[in-house]
Amino acid sequence: MTKGCEVTLDDVRRALGTVLDPELDEPITDLGFVRSAEVGEGTAVVHLRLPTSFCSPSFAYLMASDAKDALDALDGVERVVVELDGHHDSALINAGLAADAGYVGTFGREAEESLEGLRSVFRRKAHTAASERSLAELLRAEPSLREGDVGRVRLGDLPPGRTTDALRRRREALGLSLDDDALVLVDHDGRGYAPDAVLMALRRARATRVSIDGNAHFCRGLLRTRYDGSGADQTPRLDGAEPGDHHHLIPLTVKEPTR
Repeated sequence: MTKGCEVTLDDVRRALGTVLDPELDEPITDLGFVRSAEVGEGTAVVHLRLPTSFCSPSFAYLMASDAKDALDALDGVERVVVELDGHHDSALINAGLAADAGYVGTFGREAEESLEGLRSVFRRKAHTAASERSLAELLRAEPSLREGDVGRVRLGDLPPGRTTDALRRRREALGLSLDDDALVLVDHDGRGYAPDAVLMALRRARATRVSIDGNAHFCRGLLRTRYDGSGADQTPRLDGAEPGDHHHLIPLTVKEPTR
């Protein structure tokens, strides 16, 4: 986009699509967290919403702040307003964003020193989950490969595609090697595991991935329950874990006790 050109709503939504929920590791646009977006005369106004009013204030601030930064980076945008609706700390967060007060300036003594430590924790979790997804996909594609052998799998052994691309992005965010001969199953410093530790490392990675996927499914459902029609704003997960734009409750039958 050239400087001074008119910013469109599609530009705004693409920028917001780069903002991830730190815990769920999905774009806020896919999750349906963008309640509304408007743009005109160099001003972008965005309202965000979350599944509950008591979602972590740190997570809420991080997403709102990242959204504001993403929109500020658009050429042609001179003013950005990002507001969080329906959260118990909405007034505090919105005032801090408007004043560019930063995390500590917004929450004062209740804040941690910075959000970078929290951001780093969830980047590591996202990398762990992405590693497990890639290895699980490889295990399904190659039945002769055993779980105990995945400690020797290298990036160049993975099939090209969305799952491998996602893993490479997660590794890049942590500063890990992207060379084809780099091991896939590594710790957060890029070190591989001893043969007798591979299975436990893989199981921990699987537990992390299941936790992230389960939380994402749960939060999507909560949002649809809280905001009628919000399912239409959610993008079904590419792994097929989401039922689309609605959810179904399991029928419950209550039997009267016999006397």
